[in-house]
Amino acid sequence: MTRVLIAGLGNMGLSHALAHHQHPDAQIVGLVNRSGRVDHPELAGYPAYSDFAAALTETKPDLVVVATYSDSHADYACAAMEAGAHVFVEKPLATNVADARRVVETATRLNRKLVVGYILRHHPSWMRLIDEARNLGGPYVFRLNLNQQSSGSEWETHKALMQTTSPIVDCGVHYVDVMCQITDAQPVRVHGMGLRLSDEIAPDMYNYGQFQVIFDDGSVGWYEAGWGPMMSETAFFVKDIVSPNGSVSITDGNKGASADIDGHTKIGGLLVHTPEVDRTIDMPDEPGHQELCDAEQAYMLRAIAEEIDLTRHMNDAVQSLAICLAADESIRTGQPVSLEEPSK
Repeated sequence: MTRVLIAGLGNMGLSHALAHHQHPDAQIVGLVNRSGRVDHPELAGYPAYSDFAAALTETKPDLVVVATYSDSHADYACAAMEAGAHVFVEKPLATNVADARRVVETATRLNRKLVVGYILRHHPSWMRLIDEARNLGGPYVFRLNLNQQSSGSEWETHKALMQTTSPIVDCGVHYVDVMCQITDAQPVRVHGMGLRLSDEIAPDMYNYGQFQVIFDDGSVGWYEAGWGPMMSETAFFVKDIVSPNGSVSITDGNKGASADIDGHTKIGGLLVHTPEVDRTIDMPDEPGHQELCDAEQAYMLRAIAEEIDLTRHMNDAVQSLAICLAADESIRTGQPVSLEEPSK
């Protein structure tokens, strides 16, 4: 039985906690949030803490799930590994590349398992999309976006996230990771631009951004993300991959509910186009958000039990973060950013 401590009980942390609550091989030994209280009825019986360090010392977990705000990810992950635990950390792995590499180096040095919360890696429809694109062969054009028209509590959540992380970094790591899995090439250069569309966020933050990334195999990628009540829900969900031999596209794009978290992962169907023929792939019975979190945590437990080699996974997490942070730098400076040190 794996003893599990969960830090952070927001949207993702709560789902990860429920995943371990329901898993027969996991035992939750503590839950950490700012209030030190747990209101969810299924989790109310577990010990609750407001201090992560104290919880780590008292519970002595085998696994720590870090689902706090981004600026604490690296320090919490390293502290957990130094205390003897394996770690699942929500994306992004850190808020800068140096900290991300520090987390990976700590995992390698201490022989701890480290899994980063790239939920699309556990989604059968996205795995199929990646396979279909790779079968076409590169170089590729990646056209991906995720804009969210948020208001009320959703906009409050986004504003809280933007105290530490821009939409480009928070959301972009998922889709850049998809690009990297398909092309398997090194990023060379990133160009970005963005705009602050609300006085409700800090003067040095932006709630809309887009960037282009160039890979050393000639592939080019575009990604766009925006948050807020002003965002359009027209074409907010574009997922389109083009190669010299055809294209693969998600067909269930304009869903009209950009704030629906389940809609961010569901594909519905794929259209595989070649000059000779078009082929539609229906993807029925796709997993919802909780089912995907269940799959992530089941994989984390298997990685520990079966000694799965996570070297490539960790390096991919650093690379996708490096691309998004370079885009963030480009947006803030108005200059392209070269990626001279590959992360893999």
